[in-house]
Amino acid sequence: MPDESPRPIRKIIHVDMDAFYASVEQRDNPELRGKPVAVGGAAARGVVAAASYEAREFGVRSAMPSVTAARKCPQLIFVKPRFETYRAVSRQIREIFAEYTPLIEPLSLDEAYLDVTENLRDMPVATEIALEIRGKIKAVTGLNASAGISYNKFLAKMASDLNKPNGQAVITPKNGAAFVEGLAVKKFHGVGPATAEKMHRLGIETGADLKAKSLEFLAQHFGKSGPYFYGISRGIDNRQVQPDRERKSVGAEDTFIEDIVELDLAKSELVPLVAKIWRHCEANGYSGKTVTVKVKYSDFQQITRSRTVSHFFGGEAELVENAAQLLASAFPFRKPVRLLGVTISNLGETSAAHEHQLDLAI
Repeated sequence: MPDESPRPIRKIIHVDMDAFYASVEQRDNPELRGKPVAVGGAAARGVVAAASYEAREFGVRSAMPSVTAARKCPQLIFVKPRFETYRAVSRQIREIFAEYTPLIEPLSLDEAYLDVTENLRDMPVATEIALEIRGKIKAVTGLNASAGISYNKFLAKMASDLNKPNGQAVITPKNGAAFVEGLAVKKFHGVGPATAEKMHRLGIETGADLKAKSLEFLAQHFGKSGPYFYGISRGIDNRQVQPDRERKSVGAEDTFIEDIVELDLAKSELVPLVAKIWRHCEANGYSGKTVTVKVKYSDFQQITRSRTVSHFFGGEAELVENAAQLLASAFPFRKPVRLLGVTISNLGETSAAHEHQLDLAI
């Protein structure tokens, strides 16, 4: 006879290091402690890779142009990234995770999902596991971590932000749906500015507003994301924690609030996309040989243009140049452009990837 016993409620922890790159720099250089620090390039084309909490008080954020960050915080201290160091610390953290569960899904160097429903310590309470893990991370690395605990990945991710920095929060099955209903959709993980603006136009401001929409309505207006939004508005997210995912590509895209028709403006929008991709590649020690540009028009039709080179891309400037050339090959645009995306593939570890170049030259 089939096993009809109820499946245990999943226990998911999302661990997120607090201002990771900047905190490592403050740990290793006592002169930076308590001061506003930005990891990244200070030049005109520089981009902030990470900001300390002291810098965030002035409105400095990651992915912000360095000139904007310096204007918001004139006393901001720029520090060159040390990705080998960050990777070494990340390995220490993942070794701690592995003491508790083999089900670890890293999202980046500084965050990961852990499924501790059945764990190696036979600990029944996930909040206690999170406390232990955070304590060990502090003891081993000297750094603070925050954590969110819940019964699915979406809510665990949302919970990890509730008591930052150096805190944790739990969202239980009993209060998960109510938590989502009271949350502004613009704060949902996975809802960017353009999607939030579209939801606003459709009268969707909160999780409760989202829940009130039918599956058909959400699929019509948000395509493949419709069923996901339908589920999370009810506190439902059945995605599994996936350990050891082999990454085949790295991409970023942006949907614009106003459609773009000019080539120069479209090219400028490639820069922050490439910066995001390159930060991820450098942080994880790999690059790629193929770049693909995606163009989605106002009528939702889309095209892609790809190019493969004989070597691994060595920096942001080279990647931006190739992406811009691909974009130019699609000009004049047959319709206004509502979305641009950049992806690199044919990934591999390479010593040819130069030191992180946050100072772009285009």
